[in-house]
Amino acid sequence: MADSNASPSPEERYRELIEQVVTMTLKGKIRSKAQVLKMLQSDIEPGEGEVFATVLTAQSEAVKAVLANETDELKQAKATRRQRALTTLQSEFEHWQKDNQSTAVLSGVIATLIRTTNQDRLTALLQVLDQNQPDHLSRDEIKTLAQQLRQLETESTAQPSLQELATGLQQGLNTWQQLEGNVISWIYDQGQRAIGFGSSSPQGPWPYWAKQVQTPSIQSILADLAENQAVTEQGIPVPLEVRTWVEMAIALQRLQVSLVTWFDQQPYDAKAGKRLSIATFLTFAVVWSQISRRLSELRQPLLADGCFQMALQVLRQFSQQDYFPLYGGLFTALSGEPLRTLLDYLDQPLRQVPNTDTKARILTLLGYSQRALGQYDLAQQFHERALESAREVQDQRCEIANLNHLSRTFVMQQDFDAAIANSQRALILARQAGDRVGEANALANFGYSEVSRAQEQAVEPEQIESVLTYLEQGLQLSEQVQDRPSEALCANSLGVAQVMLRHYDQAISALEQGLQIAQAIGDVFLQGVNYSYLAIAYQNLENTEMAVFCSALSMYLLWQINSEQWHQPAGTLSILYGQIGQEAFQQALAAYRPAFLKQIGVDGYDYLPKLLAEYRESLG
Repeated sequence: MADSNASPSPEERYRELIEQVVTMTLKGKIRSKAQVLKMLQSDIEPGEGEVFATVLTAQSEAVKAVLANETDELKQAKATRRQRALTTLQSEFEHWQKDNQSTAVLSGVIATLIRTTNQDRLTALLQVLDQNQPDHLSRDEIKTLAQQLRQLETESTAQPSLQELATGLQQGLNTWQQLEGNVISWIYDQGQRAIGFGSSSPQGPWPYWAKQVQTPSIQSILADLAENQAVTEQGIPVPLEVRTWVEMAIALQRLQVSLVTWFDQQPYDAKAGKRLSIATFLTFAVVWSQISRRLSELRQPLLADGCFQMALQVLRQFSQQDYFPLYGGLFTALSGEPLRTLLDYLDQPLRQVPNTDTKARILTLLGYSQRALGQYDLAQQFHERALESAREVQDQRCEIANLNHLSRTFVMQQDFDAAIANSQRALILARQAGDRVGEANALANFGYSEVSRAQEQAVEPEQIESVLTYLEQGLQLSEQVQDRPSEALCANSLGVAQVMLRHYDQAISALEQGLQIAQAIGDVFLQGVNYSYLAIAYQNLENTEMAVFCSALSMYLLWQINSEQWHQPAGTLSILYGQIGQEAFQQALAAYRPAFLKQIGVDGYDYLPKLLAEYRESLG
């Protein structure tokens, strides 16, 4: 016999609740959806949302069955009204779920913060702020968390205290509110010039943002970035308080996310769009790494490690973007800051983390950047590390990219057999995986490796021509998949091969195509290489003025990004100088002065003779 005093089961309670809401709706006693939501908030017990959902679904299915099978019009009309009431109930239950989920997340965060101490406490907070996590805290949730933490007692020995974190979170939201309306205003004032780094005069967002914030320590850091394009002792002269660091973490994170979101919505061209999104990710990762180093110098390991975590969060988010540049195109985006310094800042944190897809992709970036600088041994090391990480995490596109980069690097090291072997391996994997961008690069690298080996061994032109097919296939394929960096690389490779074959007219056509794309995507290295080989082609066609223009521009562009390859066009320019003499040389430069000014400015134009003289003096 059933116990008449037993409490009803959750299923029974929720059937009664649903019936109550439906009945009130049919009688016109529900005046608003908010009234339904209030009833749900009052009567659904924590942790029983799934039970309610199951009962509600069963009720909805029962009504659907009546509507599908019932022929009586009155009963159908009643079922239709009941279905409308259940639809309203379902809509408000979804709102209840969202509210309850947010409450559950915050409760979990607070519980974690209470039971952890020291560096684990800050790590736990940064994890729920991480934009890579599906349940990262929203602005309103951060505000609620700060309010709830402020009300809690904590042991005096626990560092940082919950109250200190609460103050930092609230101050961070306040600082972000001061900055929010000025996230992109600096772009219009500067005509969309470079982000953050690379000028002797203050530029980029830093001076604009420094004027908006009221916290002296954060204002000092932003002013330091504006004046020095780096974080120095001047920016952080004394240790930071934890609350100030948390405030800075909230503000800088939201600045970075807002900038990327805005840039992602812009048209893809040389001045906006994805290139500046890439610049933003890299710039903020480097800034966090610089702050980390400075705090380490000030003996604040807890906050230095927090900066390291923030840098990794930025890099992780960057590595997951569909426009992550596996094949290059970053050098203009770095805005003139010495690339060696930035690479060092990004490389050191990655040495401390296990193999992940983030690590594999950032190591790829570091590898091809080092190749652009002429640091071929370092490039090889980065790509081999990236290849190991990519294989471990089964990131096949990244694996194929690094095989391609290794092929390109081995060509530079004149290890042509290794270059050919890696490009062949990349080609096989790319075709198996359906990676058409990887296939296009592999075709280009395979053809270029064969041409380079043939040139080194002084073989007949017919043997070189046999590999042009691979380069032409690679160019065609990269055009089809509309991958601009790959298309630039393929056109460059084809142009270089044609120069080797002394097909100078055809070489100029391919190199100009590669140059146009390299300029559009902001790849200064490829621009420099294309100009270098254009100079050789024009020199052999006895178009001396164009040869002077191209070799001078190539020399300056490659020197500007610290690439050792600037010596090659400098050598061509030196030969031309010796052939035509100083007066004709100056006339040739002057003839193309407007084109020089457009690309390297008046300072670059004026420096060309000095740079050539520096090269000639280095020859002894």
